[in-house]
Formats: sequence, structure tokens, C-alpha cells
Amino acid sequence: MTVLLDSLFPAATDIPEAWRLGDALEQRDYLVDGQLRRWDGPLATVRSPVWLNTDNGDQQVILGSAPLLDADTALTALDAAVRAYDKGRGAWPNMRVAERIQHVEAFLARMREQRSAVVKLLMWEIGKNLKDSEKEFDRTCDYIVDTIGALKELDRRSSRFELEQDTLGQIRRAPLGVALCMGPYNYPLNETFTTLIPALIMGNTVVFKPAKFGVLLIRPLLEAFRDSFPAGVINVIYGRGRETVSALMASGKIDVFAFIGTNKAASDLKKLHPRPHRLRAALGLDAKNPGIVLPDVDLDNAVSEAVTGALSFNGQRCTALKILFVHEQVVDSFLAKFQDKLAALKPGMPWEPGVSLTPLPEPGKVDYLNGLVADAVDQGARVLNPGGGQSRGSFFYPALLYPVSASMRVYQEEQFGPLVPVVPYRDLQTVIDYVLDSDFGQQLSIFGNDSADVGRLVDIFANQVGRINLNAQCQRGPDTYPFNGRKNSAEGTLSVHDALRVFSIRTLVATKFNEQNKALVSEIIRNRESSFLTTDYIF
Repeated sequence: MTVLLDSLFPAATDIPEAWRLGDALEQRDYLVDGQLRRWDGPLATVRSPVWLNTDNGDQQVILGSAPLLDADTALTALDAAVRAYDKGRGAWPNMRVAERIQHVEAFLARMREQRSAVVKLLMWEIGKNLKDSEKEFDRTCDYIVDTIGALKELDRRSSRFELEQDTLGQIRRAPLGVALCMGPYNYPLNETFTTLIPALIMGNTVVFKPAKFGVLLIRPLLEAFRDSFPAGVINVIYGRGRETVSALMASGKIDVFAFIGTNKAASDLKKLHPRPHRLRAALGLDAKNPGIVLPDVDLDNAVSEAVTGALSFNGQRCTALKILFVHEQVVDSFLAKFQDKLAALKPGMPWEPGVSLTPLPEPGKVDYLNGLVADAVDQGARVLNPGGGQSRGSFFYPALLYPVSASMRVYQEEQFGPLVPVVPYRDLQTVIDYVLDSDFGQQLSIFGNDSADVGRLVDIFANQVGRINLNAQCQRGPDTYPFNGRKNSAEGTLSVHDALRVFSIRTLVATKFNEQNKALVSEIIRNRESSFLTTDYIF
């Protein structure tokens, strides 16, 4: 493994022409009130997780720079969103659903033109391999298409009137106000757009701050945002969250907070809002998803799913399997098969064919992972796989840790990286207690064929986590399924359908059912005198 790491980082001339970068991108643009404005203040250096092998040793690639906006500038973006919403009287929140859909479709067409630019930046900025970068872009486009379809269906169902107890009513969904959308660095496009697009299409105005890594890849989309939506509807800011986002929340003008990150950061930001009862939140937070391997199990399937679940994108997913509980009857066989699968994973640069393991974008991550390994080893665990835990620059080769116990940091902490802790167990109550006592409750996976055991665990865990996966890794998709969590793992539910509801509220127009009121409603509809009270049917 040491020999392999010695040749891990390429020389500049080794990079295929299609994936080479030009000059460093000095980005000074940000989007406010329908205009790309230039920032003449300080910039943040954007570094790649990719290093180059040079005559002077390994050197980290500098991709460019991005604006470090100050609080006052961020507040100008918020003011633009507030004006565009205009307390619900703005053109965007009052626009007919079909018209808002047309704006989103126009954006999608422009976005697709930037596929190659965004995919290349995904690889260079966060180290995501080519296949997964392309998948993230395409899945995001599919999500937008599915969101449009879901809204059409929702609006069709809302276009009819209901008559209950001599009251005639129409129930439609209305926007909530000004939304602040922030996404994570591991899915800086997809996860961000799963809140951003529903917020927009439901009639809210938005301030959007890109993730801390994956910031430059939004630049190719700024013109598309500017040209596809009315002024002030979408505003894109950059900078340190403690300056920009803190000021936005403290203003009290944010109505919806969509955030994917840590529960501590979310709690700190929510506390800044002076009227928290008026703040709707959609939060995707920490997770420590366990995989539970029962004694009666298809080991080949369990190992295959566990390797993928624990190490896809180097384990940098909230839905990753972050701790494995394996029954002592099968643990030796499980570990042997796991090591074989792990050894077949190819390390390398994101653009190399077949690469599964890539450099990590987060500064200090390698040192953090080394600290978790050292703590576990000091307390009796071993690194089982050859080369496990070896590192070079920003690259950390996965470490399979065994046996892991409750006293070790990795037993509780979300490693968010390529560490695979394995806990042997004899009594299933040990695993049950772990889930019951955990601060997190996003998902878990159960691997087993004994219907009595599996059924019992399903009943116990159904009130602990948001999703139980049977003989399969934890995951978000399909996007039509609910994505949520309990405890410190989430607030609100996201899916193609649920997100439309998260960013809107049901509003009822009602009247007593008599001839005079029937005539009034009919005339409003016939003369198209209301964009809310309508029986339009969107095809």
C-alpha cells in the first residue's frame, strides 16, 4: 500500500487533457436583486483535495478564490428577497403555478448547458469521482423534473372545490416567505437543490449560500439563475457563515431555514432568530447509522452492501453505514470477506476510470481520522486490512477497525470518512440499547434471514429512526420516498412530494354555500380575477 500511495498524486502532465484546469478562477461575482455584482473585498482561497507531484514535492492545487462577503453585503441580498416577496404581495408569490413552473423549466434548460463545467468542478473541488459527479448532476436535473411533475399533480388536486357542512371551500398551498437555503459539501449540488428548487417553485423568495467546499461549481449557474427568475427571487451569497448567515438569522426576516449540516450549527443559528416560533425549518443533520448483521444472514450480500454503504464517496455521506454490529458467530467470516472487497477498491484521482477511493476535501480530516484510529488502537482495537489508515496529503486509505467497544470515540462520534468500526456482539440487546440510547436517528440497516428476529427489530426500531433498510445499505433514494430522521438527525421531511409541503402552507378560501356566493366565486373564476382562486388545470 505504501508503494501505491507513493504514486497516488499525478504530475500535471499526467492529467488527461479533458480534465485539466485552466488558470485559477478568481470569482468576485455574487447575485443580488437580479444583478451579478462584483465584490472588491477579500477573497477566500479555494483549494482542491487533489495534490500534484512536483520536483519540490507534493503541492496542493489552488483552484481559485471566492468572495468573502461581509454581513452588510449579505443583508443586501436578504433585503432584495424581502422586497421581492413584499409580505406576500410580490409578483413571484402571486404568480400562477403554471408560470412559476415555466421559470423553473427555463432554469433547468440553462443548467443542463453547464453539465461538463459543473462535473469537472465537482471532481476538483470535493474529490468526487467522475461517475458519481455525473450522477449527482443528472440526478439533480431529474429531481427538478420530478418536482415539476409533483407540483402539477398537487395543483390539479387543489383546483377543485369541496363542499362540507354547507361550506364551499378551495384549499391550495401558499408560500411561506423568505427562505435561506444552505447545502452540504458532500452533495453541494444535489442536496442543496432538493430544498432550493421546492422553495422557489412554491413561491418563496430565496437567499442561497453555497457549501463551504463546492463553492466554485455554482459559478457556472449564476447567469442561469439571473436570467430565469425575476429580480430578487433568487439571491446567491458567499462568505463565512458566522458573518453572513448569523446576520441573516439575527435580522428576524428569514421565514424558512433549509440547512444540511451539523445539529450544533443548526441549533446555534436557530437561536439567533428573534422570533423562533415564526421560523419553519427543514434540517438534515448528523447521523451514526448502524448496520446490524444477524447470525442467520446472506454474508455475501451483507458484506457487499456494507462495503458500499460504508465507503461510497469515502464514507462522506450522512446516509453512510458508520458502525457495524456483527454477531460473533459470523464475525470472522464477515471480516475476511469485507477485507477482500475492500482490497478491490481502487484508490486514485477522481477522473481515473474505476476509482472508488479519492482524496478528502476537508482540511484537517486526515489528522482527525488518525486520532480516531489511535484512540481505538490504544484501547484494544486493531486495523485489520493491509495499509489501513495510511495517508498521504489529503488521502486516507480506509481502515477496518476491530474489535470496537463502547469506550472508543469512534463508537459514538460520526467519523464522516473512510473508517469502518466493527463491534462484535453476542446478545442482541447490546445493539438495541445502542440504537435506543443514540442521539441520532436517521437510518439503520438490518442484515438477516430470520423473519422472527428481523420482524422484532423492525418493531423496536420503527420508533427510533426514519428509515429501516432490510438487507440493503442506508440511502436516500428513491427521491419519491420520505427522507427524514429523529432525535438530532433531522427536522422535517424531504422528498419530491414532501418538500413542496415543507415550503408552503395550506390556505383555505371558504364561503357559505348559497346562490349569491356561488355566483360571486363563479364570476371571479370566469373573469380570472384571482391567481389563487382558480380551477385552472395544468397539463
